[in-house]
Amino acid sequence: MARPPRAPRGKTPPAKRATRLPRVDVAAQIRILKRLYPGARCSLDYQSPFQLLVATILSAQCTDERVNMVTPELFRRYPTPRDVAEAEPAEIEELIRSTGFFRSKTKSLQACSRDLVEKHGGAVPRSLEELIPLRGVGRKTANVVLGNAYGIPGVVVDTHVTRLSRRMGLTRQGDPVKIEHDLMDKVPKKDWTLFSHLLIHHGRAVCQARKPRCPECALARVCPKVGVPAPLRAAAPRFEPPA
Repeated sequence: MARPPRAPRGKTPPAKRATRLPRVDVAAQIRILKRLYPGARCSLDYQSPFQLLVATILSAQCTDERVNMVTPELFRRYPTPRDVAEAEPAEIEELIRSTGFFRSKTKSLQACSRDLVEKHGGAVPRSLEELIPLRGVGRKTANVVLGNAYGIPGVVVDTHVTRLSRRMGLTRQGDPVKIEHDLMDKVPKKDWTLFSHLLIHHGRAVCQARKPRCPECALARVCPKVGVPAPLRAAAPRFEPPA
């Protein structure tokens, strides 16, 4: 079988050239988002690292608003990891039923709480390495807890962050861990936690999944709109890469 012809020296083959990220002004994107959402913060209600850990586990496949409706009574009845670990599963299931997948979430909450009691003295760890092995806790949940409860910077990659970071030309990856590392490379460390909140707020308000509102988006001139359908892109200001 004949080999495909080599690309001329000094030129990138079309297949590779197509995967390159557009040149974007990340600093400008961050400035605009900060101006748009000056009060951006975690939308889950909590008063301790343990409460935030529980709320984040419950937020899987569920809105933060629904979780905030459920957790006050849950925390009143079971305020500590030991209380959750020793509770009757059926009682927790009934309290969190409306968040969906309540049986699986109950198992995760109780297994996680047991680990906290037996391996960490009832305290929520302060590192990814110790948080990730806990039942129901992945990098996303761990970074939520570290960034918001402990002030340790971390990039939280949820569906909004995945969608917006690709559209804004910050990554071409689909894997959350790879997206996290791309954003860590491009966003100043001091802004890692905040940047996730900013993207989540903007994803809910403007850059929606099926119909992004590009014509009214303040980021339009610093966003390449990667993957946005042509009719929506045409109505938006033309993207001009920074000099």
